[in-house]
Amino acid sequence: MQIEQLQGSIVAIVTPFKDNGEIDLEAFDELVEFHIENDTDGIVVCGTTGETPTLSDAEDAQMIERCVQKVNGRVPVIAGTGSNSTADCIKYSKKAVELGVDALLIVAPYYNKPSHRGIYKHFSQVAKNVDAPIILYNVPGRTGSTIDPATAIELANNHKNIIAIKEAGGDMSVFAELLANRPKGFKIYSGDDFLSFSANCMGADGCISVIANLIPADFHKMMKESIDGDYKAARKLFFKYRALMELMFLESNPLPVKTALALMGRVREVFRAPLCEMEDENREQLKIELKKLKLL
Repeated sequence: MQIEQLQGSIVAIVTPFKDNGEIDLEAFDELVEFHIENDTDGIVVCGTTGETPTLSDAEDAQMIERCVQKVNGRVPVIAGTGSNSTADCIKYSKKAVELGVDALLIVAPYYNKPSHRGIYKHFSQVAKNVDAPIILYNVPGRTGSTIDPATAIELANNHKNIIAIKEAGGDMSVFAELLANRPKGFKIYSGDDFLSFSANCMGADGCISVIANLIPADFHKMMKESIDGDYKAARKLFFKYRALMELMFLESNPLPVKTALALMGRVREVFRAPLCEMEDENREQLKIELKKLKLL
């Protein structure tokens, strides 16, 4: 599949750790196979859900290379290469391209809070300097900055390699504006599992998902049905997993999803500081819902 045609369930995959805190590459390989076997449409490696802020540059490269090799062309691989430094973003992006990824997921510059003009210039410079498809990533709750719809559309119109946006601002009116004004071929992915069904009903192209780590087959099915217009079937799956989607953000991502994967026996319940184990009552609430859904 060409990355420009990618739709459906794109998992933001976790980074498993061993008890000593090192990356567990064998567990990661098993997760990749789990997704391929269960119809996940694409994999994002080294995103927020992959605890990238605590990975070294060498570990980032190791994870990207491992994912590309393990996937072996079966689905698109997208690497998170964002930074609040434009120069570093270009450096990380070029390295990911060298390692063979199909596209880049680049978050809005965080902490330094650039203006809309600054955000435009940041992505424009990256697009001019990196020969690869780019997916913009708007998540103001984490970055403190916003890629507004007008800026996203301007970037898409002016740079052919800016092919999509992951929209995680939590506002359906933003999806509406993007969908109404996007250029031909520009993809719009939800970055919020809970809103993905509704966004697809308006014409979006799927979701870069957290919950797909746990239910890849059913989330793929929900995305396909909602994109294809089988809203009744998709709605049934949405309501089945609605509570679990909400629990994925009971504490900061990726704490709930990685805890759930550990309860399911797929990874160890190990995080890198400053992240740590969930509060006991929250963990128990998550466990109850997983049992209810027969995921344990």
